[in-house]
Amino acid sequence: MALIEVDDIKKTYESEGTETSALRGITFSIQKSDFVAIMGPSGSGKSTLLHILGFLDRQTSGTYRFDDKTIDDYSKDELARVRNNKMGFVFQAFNLLPRTSVLENVKLPLVYSGKDESEWNDIAKIAIESVGLSHRIHHEPSQLSGGEKQRVAIARALIMNPQVIFADEPTGNLDSKSGQVIMSILQDLNEKMGHTIILITHETYTAEHAGRVIHLLDGEVSEDSRIEKRRTKGDFKK
Repeated sequence: MALIEVDDIKKTYESEGTETSALRGITFSIQKSDFVAIMGPSGSGKSTLLHILGFLDRQTSGTYRFDDKTIDDYSKDELARVRNNKMGFVFQAFNLLPRTSVLENVKLPLVYSGKDESEWNDIAKIAIESVGLSHRIHHEPSQLSGGEKQRVAIARALIMNPQVIFADEPTGNLDSKSGQVIMSILQDLNEKMGHTIILITHETYTAEHAGRVIHLLDGEVSEDSRIEKRRTKGDFKK
């Protein structure tokens, strides 16, 4: 059974009586432990699709199943738990709390987890260590480089051990060296830890780290192909 099944998904926005089609009948499936890049130019529907896949928005028509359930199978509270426990999100803008330490930023998803608060620090420290930032654990975001901020965001996305990590243009605000480090981390999460990775990008060099690339154009799948992964060696321990 596929982890993600998308069947004829369409999304239409209406503004002042005018309809705009963002997605025009998208169909594909993604297996557990896949690393998939979704590519396309600005306006191709990448972000709209990500929001639907992450249960942040719902389609106008068609069916989306995550772990064999649709959005209508969940109550509002259940949806929140699925997003917190089974999905991790990494965004281009990092979305870190500015005057809060790395440790406290990474701990945020645990607030809604039901886990004993006495365990939160230990769980967060393991996630922070996994991205090589133990030496920055008490620093605030203003004291970190862009690459380090993104590694904090990845640690936060990892803390609930999600089934899938959605990475939305994760290297978009980074220099090429920092971007390579981020892609190395994502590759390790996929290949060594078995996380399903869905990468949203317009950059060919980042998409090449996936094993499959889905190209979107004008809200439709223009190409869906398996590729040979590019390997990146990124030293992110220091």
